[in-house]
Amino acid sequence: MKIAVLLTDDFQDDEYVKPVEAFKKAGHEIINLELKRGRVVKGKKGVVSVTIDESITRVYVEDFDALLIPGGYSPDKLRINDDVVKFVKDFFESGKPVFVICHGQQLLINADVLKGKKITGYRSIIQDLKNAGAEFIDAEVVVDNNLVSSRQPKDLPAFIKACLNKLKSI
Repeated sequence: MKIAVLLTDDFQDDEYVKPVEAFKKAGHEIINLELKRGRVVKGKKGVVSVTIDESITRVYVEDFDALLIPGGYSPDKLRINDDVVKFVKDFFESGKPVFVICHGQQLLINADVLKGKKITGYRSIIQDLKNAGAEFIDAEVVVDNNLVSSRQPKDLPAFIKACLNKLKSI
């Protein structure tokens, strides 16, 4: 399966590296998306660098089987771009799996897709999630139909397991 990973500078390193390693190990293909193909983006720790495979403006929801949005400052930077928000909204509404952790949920808030959804996220965005109409659940991982969410890096083992299970079910 083809998994889109949406990120830009200052993504949370482990929230990218660990799920991507697990997805690749399970035989899935990873396509890194951002605004500019070929750009190299760096994690907020300055250790991990990722080359962008394709521009968000040159891909379609139909090109992918699932979407991963790592946290860090990356989602906040990306959510001001209309093309990114539209892609996330269209992807979510397609019913395909969407995996978000930590601050990745900020893109779902801007895409206005959380009304009535069960979700978790980092503690600093709990009120934002509630204001977006979501039902916040304080758990290491929450699965609500196509949405798999997690709070923070220490929840990665449960998050990865839930994501892999979701991929097996499609």
